[in-house]
Amino acid sequence: MERNGGVTRIELPQAGRESTDRAPDSVAGIAASALPSVVTLHVSGDAEQGTGTGFVLDEQGHILTNHHVVDPAGASGDISITFSGGETAKATLVGKDSGYDLAVVKVTGVGGLKPLPLGNSDNVRVGDPVVAIGAPFDLQNTVTSGIISAKERPITAGGEKGDGSDISYVDALQTDAPINPGNSGGPLVDGKARVIGINSAIRAADTGAGADGAQAGSIGLGFAIPINQGKRVAEELINTGKATHPVIGVSLDMKFAGDGARVGDKGQDDSPAVTPGGPADKAGVEPGDVITEVDGRRVHSGEELIVKIRAHRPGDKLELTLRRGGDERTVTLVLGSADSS
Repeated sequence: MERNGGVTRIELPQAGRESTDRAPDSVAGIAASALPSVVTLHVSGDAEQGTGTGFVLDEQGHILTNHHVVDPAGASGDISITFSGGETAKATLVGKDSGYDLAVVKVTGVGGLKPLPLGNSDNVRVGDPVVAIGAPFDLQNTVTSGIISAKERPITAGGEKGDGSDISYVDALQTDAPINPGNSGGPLVDGKARVIGINSAIRAADTGAGADGAQAGSIGLGFAIPINQGKRVAEELINTGKATHPVIGVSLDMKFAGDGARVGDKGQDDSPAVTPGGPADKAGVEPGDVITEVDGRRVHSGEELIVKIRAHRPGDKLELTLRRGGDERTVTLVLGSADSS
């Protein structure tokens, strides 16, 4: 009897069943609130396929994601949506813009859609807790948490095509919430489960900054498009199919190695570097001027200037500080508008 355990059964102590409710502002509470609004996208085209994330914008079926998530579908590929509960639906492209790395798709015939509330990225402060939701490496409904590590990070991503047509410029929110390939297009939410950013790029130890399509893991440097910019672009894509880009009307010398953004001597095909009658021309900007600040914020390169401009809307008034020869001056201009191609 002793060899067989005697006359008693051994039972190990264990906690009893408890309530599964969590505080709304806890990570678990935020996840429970936001997950029903987050979807996984499976995209396939003639030569490419990929996986990404998106989230529901309205009850009409509009879903916001990244341009580089839907781009593999091309003009005739398939976009399939999987909801957090496992339901699937086909989606059609409403509009996309590579410069902002944003796209809107739409599902039809799906009921019970739960839009994810939009926050205000201007209210975000460094150190604020955040939660990222997505499908890293196609692992759907993955939740990670962290903080806002920095704001207004000038990030460029893409460039794989070599002609600049797929480069996106983002004045990004930086977070240490782990983001990996497949998180692209997913929401970065605040403590009230409101979207404050669209997860779009990571810094990987071996590849540098870029769209998270690269198969590298998180090192705690993730970047999200601020939702204030995402909201404007999404509205334009839904209403017109295209997004407008704010412009100042100059051609930049992207080979300039000094500090600041230098206006070129000539534009493409020997066109004027400063567009006649454009915002910069009206403000008195001249070829060869070096722009060093935008609204008091330092600019160290041409890419940074584009990022800072793209963070605004057409019609916004900007103050540029520029260097001409040994003199520094400040000019004010109103941003013009250019449609995306």
